Amino acid sequence: MLDALLKQQLEVYLQRITLPIEIIASLDYSQSSQEMLQLLQDVASMSNLITLSERDDDSGYTPSFSICRAGTDMNIRFAGIPMGHEFTSLVLALLQAGGHPPKVDDAVIEQIKSLKGNFNFVSYISLSCQNCPDVVQALNLMAVLNPSISHTMVDGALFQQEVESRKVMAVPTVYLNDEVFGQGRMSIEEILAKLDTNSGARQAEQINAKQAFDLLVVGGGPAGASAAIYAARKGIRTGVVAERFGGQVLDTMGIENFISVKEIEGPKLAAALEEHVKSYEVDIMNLQRAETIQPMDSEGLLTVKLANGAQLRSRSVVIATGARWREMNVPGEREYRGRGVAYCPHCDGPLFKGKRVAVIGGGNSGVEAAIDLAGIVSHVTLIEFDSRLRADEVLQRKLRSLSNVRVIVSAQTTEVHGADGKVNALSYRDRGTNEIHQIELEGVFVQIGLLPNTDWLKGTITLSPRGEIEVDSKGQTSLAGVFAAGDATTTPYKQIIIAMGEGSKAALGAFDHLIRSSTPAEKASAA
Repeated sequence: MLDALLKQQLEVYLQRITLPIEIIASLDYSQSSQEMLQLLQDVASMSNLITLSERDDDSGYTPSFSICRAGTDMNIRFAGIPMGHEFTSLVLALLQAGGHPPKVDDAVIEQIKSLKGNFNFVSYISLSCQNCPDVVQALNLMAVLNPSISHTMVDGALFQQEVESRKVMAVPTVYLNDEVFGQGRMSIEEILAKLDTNSGARQAEQINAKQAFDLLVVGGGPAGASAAIYAARKGIRTGVVAERFGGQVLDTMGIENFISVKEIEGPKLAAALEEHVKSYEVDIMNLQRAETIQPMDSEGLLTVKLANGAQLRSRSVVIATGARWREMNVPGEREYRGRGVAYCPHCDGPLFKGKRVAVIGGGNSGVEAAIDLAGIVSHVTLIEFDSRLRADEVLQRKLRSLSNVRVIVSAQTTEVHGADGKVNALSYRDRGTNEIHQIELEGVFVQIGLLPNTDWLKGTITLSPRGEIEVDSKGQTSLAGVFAAGDATTTPYKQIIIAMGEGSKAALGAFDHLIRSSTPAEKASAA
């Protein structure tokens, strides 16, 4: 099951286990069971602290296996073969069950241990989903640390009947005690915030107690991370407040144009960015959404108010809030989001195996999505508003070579239809004849670009007609002391490497602003 190199690497990791582990497999005579057994035999052969046994159980999942620290009630189950993106989840589960300390803050560990009640989590994933491992690993760790928490990872492609019965059409989808708990990427902090209802108030109190910053970065994507690093290297007091550290990069499958790095996955780049920022004295406040920014007061301080009621003060601010997927804004889109309407073909594509889907958008993202999906689904209809596709010619040639793809141009999507809680059709208007056509299908993947996350700045900072923050050559906005960078600004060409450069420039612009200005208190002391 594992090649020689992977076995060698895994054996090195498993040397960190200090406590005995039991792996209990529930198998039948299927090919999947045989593959799972081979994987588990490979794992068990690498450590004398791991024992493997087979046993019928009442979990309802075959094939599956549980991981348990010997002599405990630890309950972690993999209903599926955790390869692909989930192989790391398996390795971490083994290490943590075997006593290796997790790489999370002590406060998070204590928060997990203090949770009271019974929490039975089930996460539905696909092995090609780059967002799923974060959720799986977070829930596994919680099950390791708290005996009242259990977690079962279910591979949707292997247990399609259950996925269809629960109408799961987007991954990751998490159930808690048989009720939908959440959907999409969630960090362990986000999960705890939903379980621990008092955590928001505690965080607000802690944030309000912070001293003023020299530079506060709002946003944790490539632009925000770059700005924080450049500011911290200047030796000034730097903070980062981010709704989701990593930003849109977390939802990007493959990055092949990041100069000097031939290829990298978005989540790995986001993790590297966070690690780099944390190597400096930067105060990172994650899972916090900014709601307003107020001009400088008499003390020369800007104020950023957060959604939880807390506020932060700083002598300068860099806004790097990025962008989000653009919606079609047609009837049925929001109603069936996660029930057939999707925005990530890499994550959710496997759930539509053998089905008919549509891709909305004829740019690079849309054509790439259609190409990827064509290898999974039975048929793809690509719908483009313009009279021609706008993707690179090399992508168009590949698209035209696929027999199960139909391209419709000069078409405006007008409605997403559904029944029994899931998508069953899509309507579009032929822009040449004005005729309305309907396509029967089970999935709609929207790939029509991005919208800047700047709604919270309206009326405070000058925005372009597209809602982008207008900046000058140094990243300065219309508000004194406030700079901006990345996909939220008017800077053309929304690329990761450009966002990083713009973030650095905005931080340098802010630093230049700081050394050329002084607060009233500083002026008074100088006199």
